Amino acid sequence: HIGSGGMADVYKARCHKLNRYVAIKVLRREYCDNESFVRKFTVEAQSTAGLTHPNIVNIYDAGNEEGVHYIVMELAEGMTLKRYIRRYGRLSARETVDFAIQIASGLQAAHEHHIIHRDIKPQNILVSDSGTIKVTDFGIARAATGDDTISSSAMGSVRYLSPEQARGGYSDAKSDIYSIGITLYEMVTGRVPFDGESTVEVAMKHLQQEITPPSEYAPDIPYSLEQIILKCTQKNSERRYASTADLTRDL
Repeated sequence: HIGSGGMADVYKARCHKLNRYVAIKVLRREYCDNESFVRKFTVEAQSTAGLTHPNIVNIYDAGNEEGVHYIVMELAEGMTLKRYIRRYGRLSARETVDFAIQIASGLQAAHEHHIIHRDIKPQNILVSDSGTIKVTDFGIARAATGDDTISSSAMGSVRYLSPEQARGGYSDAKSDIYSIGITLYEMVTGRVPFDGESTVEVAMKHLQQEITPPSEYAPDIPYSLEQIILKCTQKNSERRYASTADLTRDL
């Protein structure tokens, strides 16, 4: 057993056919009879199966055996970005930019396939020992063109949620860009810009409160990097980067 998420457990396993280690994500027993959870789990496998990119955890197989729903995926050795930030406190501008380019590149591949992640946060980003970044957990991703949405305004983690998601409304590629911005903010400052006692309180801050410039907590941040973070985290999505490709160019 190597990890747990909101609805699944992850195991390290060995594939005897190809003689390699893999990660197997197994839907928890208590959710196996819940149609909406099973659908969400299946959507994850389907939405990312067609994506092969060095910065996305690759999906190898998925199935349901005797009521056990599972997804077999690439085993990304390392730790979550959340743990990495906790361990080092704050990341240097150079490392932040390096990680950010990899995150944006992975998401660009997803967006080009019309897949929106909708839950970008440091807990869903893996840092390997070699410094390679892998975006994982497309659990609530969906085809941007599909209308098979799993309705829940609080889906995704509220500290990284875009204002339009907090409002319970539409989410698109620019929602992912906002969440990248919040993640970058945490990388350079060691803290999230909006926090509170309840999810509602934090969601309201995303909607109404101005973001404190990261330079207040990290005086040594380059001006250009601060501007990138502030552009990603604009409340009005029209004022953010138009695409992850544009963001990568600036980084």
